[in-house]
Amino acid sequence: MSLQLLAAETINLIGVLASPDPVLPDPDPVLPDPDPVAPPGFEAVTTILGWAKWVGLIAAILALIAVAVMFMFNSRRGEGGEHVKTFVAILIGVMIIGAATALVGFISGA
Repeated sequence: MSLQLLAAETINLIGVLASPDPVLPDPDPVLPDPDPVAPPGFEAVTTILGWAKWVGLIAAILALIAVAVMFMFNSRRGEGGEHVKTFVAILIGVMIIGAATALVGFISGA
């Protein structure tokens, strides 16, 4: 940058600051926060996500039935309590599947 250009910019800045109503940048700018809107043609994605949630819940129900059967057979041998961890893990998975949309919305701030 040449010395003459630097001097001209300095004089312009002094003129702006010395004016009775200087135009200064807003110290606290408000950024736009639009609502999330799916682009056109993404209705199929919503359908696929609904199907995935439905399949996940069906798989969780089948897993709970399988754990219940293991409880039943192993309780006769005195080993029924060993599957409690599996049962709790499946229940946590069901809660995550059911609340997936709310969790993503909370994390993303939407």
